[in-house]
Amino acid sequence: NKFTHRQSANDVLSLLDSIGIDRFSAIGASSGGMTLLHMATLQPARVESMVLISVTSNFPEQARSILKETSADNMPPEVQEMYRERASRGDVQVRQLATQFNEFHKSYDDVNFTNEYLSKISARTLIVHGDRDPFFPVEIAVSIFRSIPNASLWIVPGGDHVPIYDPA
Repeated sequence: NKFTHRQSANDVLSLLDSIGIDRFSAIGASSGGMTLLHMATLQPARVESMVLISVTSNFPEQARSILKETSADNMPPEVQEMYRERASRGDVQVRQLATQFNEFHKSYDDVNFTNEYLSKISARTLIVHGDRDPFFPVEIAVSIFRSIPNASLWIVPGGDHVPIYDPA
């Protein structure tokens, strides 16, 4: 199966339906944030507030280039370790996950939010973005901030992709 952020959003919304949660607040980082963007645009009334960390409204060429060259074999060791810690089926699953992310370089419809579409979001929103994110330039975060009513923006100086972890 091909992973999409849209389907992930629909799956999470179905889970919330099944456990009786109507409104919620959430934090999403990178792919989790793009899933959350889909949730907030598909069903705006359900999302009370959200924090979006290192998200994009579309995949720019610099992200496509990185993803195109990424594989389980050439991921940085710390990323491979992060995958291994979460992959209950071992290296086979690590390879599957790396392949799924690699495939995003071909996707033009899953993450493709216009400013008008983002303006439907009614949740209080905090956007957190590193000014040195190699995937998504800071201009994308600024554009998302300007499109979402009630949004706030925190640009992390010297911040990389998902700049919320202490590097020490």
